[in-house]
Amino acid sequence: MSEEETLLARTAAEFAMRRLLPGAAERDRTGAFPTDEVLELGRMGMLAMKVTEADGGAGTSNVGYVLAMQALARACASTAVVVASSNLVGKILAEHATEAQRERWLGPFVRGELGPASFALTEPKGGSDAAAISTRARLDGDAWVLDGEKAWITSGTGAAFHLVFARTDGEGRDGISCFIVERGTPGLVIGREEDKMGQRASGTTTLALESCRVPVDCLLGARGAGYSIALSALGAGRVGIAALSLGIAEAAFDAGCGYAESRVVFGKALTEFQNSQFVLADTRTELDAAWLLTLRAARALDEGERAGAETSMAKLYATEACGRAVDRMVQLHGGYGYSREYPIERLYRDARVTRIYEGTSEIQRLVIAREIIRRAR
Repeated sequence: MSEEETLLARTAAEFAMRRLLPGAAERDRTGAFPTDEVLELGRMGMLAMKVTEADGGAGTSNVGYVLAMQALARACASTAVVVASSNLVGKILAEHATEAQRERWLGPFVRGELGPASFALTEPKGGSDAAAISTRARLDGDAWVLDGEKAWITSGTGAAFHLVFARTDGEGRDGISCFIVERGTPGLVIGREEDKMGQRASGTTTLALESCRVPVDCLLGARGAGYSIALSALGAGRVGIAALSLGIAEAAFDAGCGYAESRVVFGKALTEFQNSQFVLADTRTELDAAWLLTLRAARALDEGERAGAETSMAKLYATEACGRAVDRMVQLHGGYGYSREYPIERLYRDARVTRIYEGTSEIQRLVIAREIIRRAR
C-alpha cells in the first residue's frame, strides 16, 4: 500500500469507530438517515474520493477506495452504501460533465457543500436488466420533461441531486440518456422509504417523475449515451461493494472471535472446541481469499485495465464469503446470535443484500463466463 492509501484507510477507520459505530444500532432500529455523519464525510472528501485533483478531488486510487469502504462498512453498512452511491455519481460527473456542469454541481459536491447524491437507474420492473428502462424524457422547448418511476434508490431521501436515466430515443440501449435532477425540482416526488431487512438507514426510496421539467443543460453526456455512462462506473462500483461486504464480514468475525473466547460451555471456552476452531479457520481463510481478489481487481483498475472478470470475481466471491462468514458467526453465538442484543444479528441482516445490489451473484457469474469465453477466442 502507498502512504496515501494507508493514511486514507486509517482516517476512515478512525471516523467509523468514533462517529458511525456508536449510533449504528439505533439507526438500524429507527431507519434514520445518517445526515450529519454523511455531511461530515462529504467535507472530508469521502463522497467523491475518485474525482481527480484537477477537479478538486483527492484522486484516490481504487485500492485506497476499497480500504476506506471496508473501514466504513465495518462500523455501519448503511452509511457505507450511501458513500458508495455518492462516489459512483462523483466519478460519472467528473468523467462526463461539461464545464458549466462542473462549476454548478461537481465543484460544490466535491467540496462537501451538497451532501450525498443518488444513482437512479433501477426501475420496478427492471431488476438486473439495466437496459429495461421505461422512464421517458422528451424535449419540450428549452427543457426535458421526464416521466416514469425509479426503485430502490440509495440516498433517495437525502440526495441533493439524482442522476436519472431515461429513454430519449427508441427502445434499445442506445436510446437511453442521463440527466441531473436536483432535489425540489417540480414533478420529482420522493417516495416512502423502503422498510428493509437490513442496511435500514440508507434512505432507500422510489423516485416518481411526473412531468418533471429540467433545463436542457441538465443532460449529462451525449444524448443516447446513458447506458454506456452507467456501465462506465460498474467496475469501481463492484469492488466498492466487495469491500463493503468485507467490512461487514470482518466486523462479524471480530464479534464471533470475541464471543467464542468469552463463552464457557461444559467448563471450556468455545475456542477450545475443535469445531469452533475449524469455523474460525475456514472463515479467516475465505475472507483472506476475498481480500486478495478484491485488491487484485482494484489494482487492475488502477493500472487502466477494464478488468470486467476481475471486478465481477471480487464482487461475487466477497459477497458470498461474507454471507457464509456472518452465518457461521451467528451459529457460533448460538441463541444469542438471534437476539438484537448482540451486533451479529444486525450484521446478518446487513449482509444479505450485498449478493443482490450492484449486480446479483447470478449476473456476476454471467459476466465472468462471458469474459472467459471472450479471452479464450
